[in-house]
Amino acid sequence: MIAIQEKSLAQQVRADFPILHQEVNGQPLVYLDNAATSQKPQAVLEALNHYYRRDNSNVHRGVHTLSGRATDAYEGARDKVAAFVNAAHREEIIFTRNASEAINLVAYAWGQTQIQAGDEIILTVMEHHSNLIPWQMVAQRTGAVLKFVGLTETQEFDLEQYKALVSDRTRLVAVVHASNTLGCINPVEEIIAIAHRHGAKVLIDACQSAPHLKLDVQAMDCDWLVASGHKMCGPTGIGFLYGKQQILRSMPPFLGGGEMIADVFLDHATYADIPHKFEAGTPAIGEAIALGAAVDYLMEIGMDRIHAYEAELTAYLFKRLAEVPEVTVYGPQPDARGEGRTALASFTAGEVHPHDLSTILDQAGVAIRAGHHCTQPLHRAIGAQSTARASLYFYNTPAEIDKFIESLQEAVEFFGSIFG
Repeated sequence: MIAIQEKSLAQQVRADFPILHQEVNGQPLVYLDNAATSQKPQAVLEALNHYYRRDNSNVHRGVHTLSGRATDAYEGARDKVAAFVNAAHREEIIFTRNASEAINLVAYAWGQTQIQAGDEIILTVMEHHSNLIPWQMVAQRTGAVLKFVGLTETQEFDLEQYKALVSDRTRLVAVVHASNTLGCINPVEEIIAIAHRHGAKVLIDACQSAPHLKLDVQAMDCDWLVASGHKMCGPTGIGFLYGKQQILRSMPPFLGGGEMIADVFLDHATYADIPHKFEAGTPAIGEAIALGAAVDYLMEIGMDRIHAYEAELTAYLFKRLAEVPEVTVYGPQPDARGEGRTALASFTAGEVHPHDLSTILDQAGVAIRAGHHCTQPLHRAIGAQSTARASLYFYNTPAEIDKFIESLQEAVEFFGSIFG
């Protein structure tokens, strides 16, 4: 086994995650499906429980004590998320149900009002469907042209092709920060700088980077950034949109209703300032508060420390996968220190269908993902109908990787005996 610090980060935090301490199908759970959703520490569970047991009330609308406490906690969570991504202003954080809703907010409120026929939208072939379909809809409704950045030989973002694609007709570049299938980390700062030189706006999908990397939207200079709470130790049903203050203020509301108004008359209304202009109706109060607790938890550990530990795990994961000759791993290889990609591996194992592989591993208590991971165009580009994916987080251990590889080898041997 690779030498990892005497008491690893995982050993220090695993007690914080109650769900990890159970058996599945008679075997200790090895949870390696973190790119789909992460597990929740006790502090997040307690924050959600505390809100519903002690502070449950609607926010902003009441003057009584419970409403005041709920509002303070809800708005406090906004401050925490703003600090987590280094936003210049707390009003630049909009709470949404998830990252998909955040992207749709930008697509409807900005895309369908600012993009015209003949304008260009640049995406990549590696985009999650959530950062593809909304822009397809915008293009269909406006007559805009979609262009796509392909992959290099190492299955990474083709920067040279991107430079050739961007033009003065480009209005938007929407790109994933880290691929949920390939694991590559895209050069977003350079991508953004090039787009801005052509007058284009940039949206960054940070769903796979926010849980693992330190984010700085000001240094990045992105116009919008989206992330999902449930992938970064928070609950489901909550995500967020970061947007530059002046851009958000220029955008019309996405949804109409309570909370997003200033004055309402029978025939017209005026709208609240950001962020409330984009948070119509009763929000996911408890979930936002719990997301704030998740941000506290991650920042207390330190995102740099999380990344460093995950790099060690990544190096070990790829070392062990290389010992299984039937396995083909997609995306770039990490360097010797595990750097250069995120802590996941999408792979195929000879003729074994990924769903069959995942089913067999589940019997051994090992949870991995199988399918197209909401990246069907990417799977066509790499020539795979579907892949299996093992994705790590800072509470995973080298011993769990060993269990995964042992179970993977047994599954490959089992199916090999069937296929003959």
